[in-house]
Amino acid sequence: MNNPLCSKAISAELQPGSQEQNKPRLNKQVITLDFIVCALICALLVSIAVSTTLGSTALEIKTITSIVVNKLIPDTIAVDWSKGQESIVWFIRLPRILLAVLVGAGLALVGTCLQAVTRNPMADPYLFGASAGASLGAVSVILHAGTFAAVFSSALSIPIAAFIGALASMLMVLYLAKQGQSLSQHKLILSGVAIHFMLMSITNYLIFVGDQKVAGSAIFWMLGGLGAAQWSQLIYPFIALCLALPIMLSWASALNAIMAGDETAITLGVNVNRMRFMVFLLCALVTGTMVAFSGAIGFVGLMVPHIVRIFVGADNNKVLPISALVGALLLVWADALARTLIAPQDLPVGIVTSVIGGGFFVYLMAKK
Repeated sequence: MNNPLCSKAISAELQPGSQEQNKPRLNKQVITLDFIVCALICALLVSIAVSTTLGSTALEIKTITSIVVNKLIPDTIAVDWSKGQESIVWFIRLPRILLAVLVGAGLALVGTCLQAVTRNPMADPYLFGASAGASLGAVSVILHAGTFAAVFSSALSIPIAAFIGALASMLMVLYLAKQGQSLSQHKLILSGVAIHFMLMSITNYLIFVGDQKVAGSAIFWMLGGLGAAQWSQLIYPFIALCLALPIMLSWASALNAIMAGDETAITLGVNVNRMRFMVFLLCALVTGTMVAFSGAIGFVGLMVPHIVRIFVGADNNKVLPISALVGALLLVWADALARTLIAPQDLPVGIVTSVIGGGFFVYLMAKK
C-alpha cells in the first residue's frame, strides 16, 4: 500500500536536512493532535455522564453526580435518592459503561494495528480467530458448567475460559502463519480464516448437542454484551489497555513503514517479521482480555480505524490515540442504544454495533 502520508514520513527520514525545515509544520500537527485528543476526552466524559442517565429507569445527572461523589467520599452529600437508584447507578450502569470504554478503546487499537501490520483494510480482531476461540471457551463452560465451574470461581469461570480460548486460537493462527520462511500478511489472514471456521464449527456442534435449556445463554453471550460487568472485573481490561496503549504508540512509526511495503520497511531498518510477531502477540493478549468480559462485539475494531483515517489521514501516530477514544465513544453510545431500544430488556450490544458497522460500510461503498 503506497500511502501518501507514509511516503512523506519516509522521505523525511531519508533526508535528515529536511527535518529542520519541517519543524513548524510538525509543531502545528502536534498541537492539532493534542487539541483533538483533549476534545475527544471531554466528549467521552460527557458521554459517560449522559449515558448513565439512560435506561429503563431515567435518572437525572444531578442524582448520578451526588451518588458517585457520595460513594467516592462518603457522607459529603445529604442522601435524597432511593437505594434502588443508588444500586442502578453504582452497581449496574457505571461498571458496564466503564467496561464499554475499555473494550471499545482496546478493540479499536487492535484493529488499527492489525490493519497496518497486514496492510489489509478488512483486518480486525475477529478475523484471526479471537471471537471463535472465546466463544468455544465460553460455550464449553456455559453448557458444561458441572465439569468446569468447580475449577474457577463462579464469577470468573466464563471470562477465564473465554480468555484462554481467544488467546489459544490467535496463537494457533500465529503458529500456522509462521510455518515457512516468512510471516506474511497473506498467511496470517488465511490462517485466521481457517482457524475461525474450525473453532466455530466445534462451538456450533457443542450448542447442538448440549442442553437446549441453557443454549440460549450461550448464544446470548456470543452476541456480545456488557450487562454482566462488575467493578471487581474492570481491573483486568484496564491493565491490558494501560500496558498495550504505550507499546502500540511506540510502534506507530514502524507500522507506518510497514504500510508503505515490506521492502521499504526493511530499508528503513524495521525487522518486519519480528514486528508482525510482536504486534500479533500483543493484539492476541488484548483481544483475549476484552472478549473475555464482553463477548464477541463485532465491527468496532474494523470500523473505527476507517472512520478516523477519513478525518486525520493514515499516520498511525495520530490514528492510534484517536481510534482508542473514538472506539470508546462508539461503544458507550452503542451500549446506551442497547439499553433503551427495547427497554426494559437489554439488546445484545453486538447487534447494535453490527447494524452500525454494516450501514457504515454500505455508505462507504455507495460513496465510492
